[in-house]
Amino acid sequence: LNTRFAVYVGMVHILLPFMILPLYSVMRGIDRNYLRAAENLGGRPWQVFRHVFLPLSLPGIGAGCLVVFILSLGFYITPALIGGQRDVMISMLIFQQVNVPNWGFASALALILLGIAIGIYLLFNKILGVEQLYGGTRK
Repeated sequence: LNTRFAVYVGMVHILLPFMILPLYSVMRGIDRNYLRAAENLGGRPWQVFRHVFLPLSLPGIGAGCLVVFILSLGFYITPALIGGQRDVMISMLIFQQVNVPNWGFASALALILLGIAIGIYLLFNKILGVEQLYGGTRK
């Protein structure tokens, strides 16, 4: 295999259920009366999807993307097995630096990775209100 495309296919294969589950739970909770009302008011199916269904499912899309992103941060086994040594992800680089041992560079990379993860979570939470899925209130 040893290609970047193979790594992407392997990661999508593993992470797809983690995207589908939040989407399914949010989409199942959408009241179908909203869709029928939009259709009765003259909306075409694409307009009903774009103006009613999609905005109501955005928290699920955000939560799914966030879960997949956080899980993909720690991927080093799948890229190492499928991609070989040419495709190095940041988690693989941290693992290599810990084994060298180059603790300073490994800890700096880990801190950067943590900062990026927290920043993306805060961005998703501000834009999409991801905390609503976990029982929080939107401001």
